[in-house]
Amino acid sequence: MTVLAIMAHPDDETLGCGATLAGLARTRDVHVLILGDGITARIEARGESAALADLYQDAERARDTLGAASLTLEKLPDLRFDTVPMLEIVWRVEAVLRRLRPDTVYTHHAGDLNRDHRITAEAVLAATRPTGDAIVGDVYACEVPSATEWAFDRLTGPFRPNVFVDATDTIEKKVEAMECYRSERRPAPHPRSAEALRALARYRGSTAGLQYAEAFELVRSVRTGE
Repeated sequence: MTVLAIMAHPDDETLGCGATLAGLARTRDVHVLILGDGITARIEARGESAALADLYQDAERARDTLGAASLTLEKLPDLRFDTVPMLEIVWRVEAVLRRLRPDTVYTHHAGDLNRDHRITAEAVLAATRPTGDAIVGDVYACEVPSATEWAFDRLTGPFRPNVFVDATDTIEKKVEAMECYRSERRPAPHPRSAEALRALARYRGSTAGLQYAEAFELVRSVRTGE
């Protein structure tokens, strides 16, 4: 079984499904595709910079912490995905899907406040449409703290989780991976703080009778004759 997380920015994979990826990596091939550069909207010099290089290094460290087999960085312009033709974004996603042929895909919720997240979700839906001989079995949307909840359910349908993954043994891996992101982690009470990540996992766990959990919305599931 092969798992692919397709996210907009470095740290989204950790925030949205880091504990789940860490658990899956014990028995499955887990890969991460990051579409955007994640930082150039916040720095004066566009393109390559010391800050950008540091962020990519942090993403590699987070990948190793979670146990993922590979990290692909497409480096689309941060917070400017809407300046890139949607077809080009879909093509980039499709190229990685053809190469890795994942059974399961994790991506953003389509109602996130961050526009790059919403565009990523749309591109993933287009790229994973069930055609051909490499159908992705399961597509899940995750919640990304400081993006999903800050939309206040005003942009589209709210995030309504219906799948809960036990994170009791992996929540600290998620926190450790987030600590790798020197420019993205925040002190409490920010949603990206270690305290807030544990609290959210605790709350999601309580919903499902678990100590800690990550929550997902099943976008679609296709079962073939296995």
